[in-house]
Amino acid sequence: MSLLCAESPDIVTTLELMGVNLLWHPSLSEASNQEFQQLLQDILQDKISLDLLCIEGAMLQGPSGSGRFHVLGGTGLPMIDWVRQLAGKAGHTLAIGSCAAFGGFDTGQDNLTEATGLQFEGEHKGGLLGENYQGREGLSVVNISGCPVHPSWVTETLMQLVSGQASADTLDLYHRPKHYAEQLVHHGCPRNEYYEYKASAEEHGHQGCMMEHLGCLGTQAHGDCNTRLWNGEGSCTRGGYACINCTAPEFEHPKHHFQQTPKLAGIPIGLPTDMPKAWFVALASLSKAATPPRLKDNAVSEVRIIAPTVHTKKRKT
Repeated sequence: MSLLCAESPDIVTTLELMGVNLLWHPSLSEASNQEFQQLLQDILQDKISLDLLCIEGAMLQGPSGSGRFHVLGGTGLPMIDWVRQLAGKAGHTLAIGSCAAFGGFDTGQDNLTEATGLQFEGEHKGGLLGENYQGREGLSVVNISGCPVHPSWVTETLMQLVSGQASADTLDLYHRPKHYAEQLVHHGCPRNEYYEYKASAEEHGHQGCMMEHLGCLGTQAHGDCNTRLWNGEGSCTRGGYACINCTAPEFEHPKHHFQQTPKLAGIPIGLPTDMPKAWFVALASLSKAATPPRLKDNAVSEVRIIAPTVHTKKRKT
């Protein structure tokens, strides 16, 4: 559904400009069930070439590995069987969303559905297709993770694949496209000035940084959410919500409440990426000592109450 919200241009126009022939999409295609099943058979019999296979949602292997918890309507066959067969024919296979990539929320608690991702189960390689799987073009599953994914993450990845510019070097450790995964949600966050001075929000709705008390993981989360905005203007932190690191494997198991920051001796456990704990403690102490009164007051207010001071040049007379 997020992909259908692609703008400038829309998803249909984007695919046409890329020269991509959309064989089937659950929300856009008008094919009957019988026509859809015939399409699948034509792909498996090599009558139609499947270059890009995009899968959304976790792979449900239960009960007892049978896959019968999720049967493709009208076929009598489990979805996992169809995905295995189609992935064997695909030029490239893409996992769209964190559930397809890593298992996501479906793996929660006791994982009674035996859910997994296409090529990862949480942080560990394997998944439905196995760690050695490669598409016809020699690339592993491309994990466009996020919950949900930004439509441009999908379209830009498709452009890379179609133009032959994608390779193992363009993917990160978890097979996420680097064009969005090599940035942090922290980059471009409108609350960065509060973060620099450790002027923290204490309740939801406050203007300050949400890392210290409200569970924000923007300094650790991989994604360009604050530089590539949703609908041209939005992001989680811009809307006042703490980042929960939804592009990461096992983000659904933070071992604490999403909107709370776990601490040890008053120090947040989840520190910014690549920052040693001793440095963070030292810098935080200095920053708090230097916090301007404007930021201290605004940080715990629901609206900005003090504007930055206007400085004028002193003129000699």
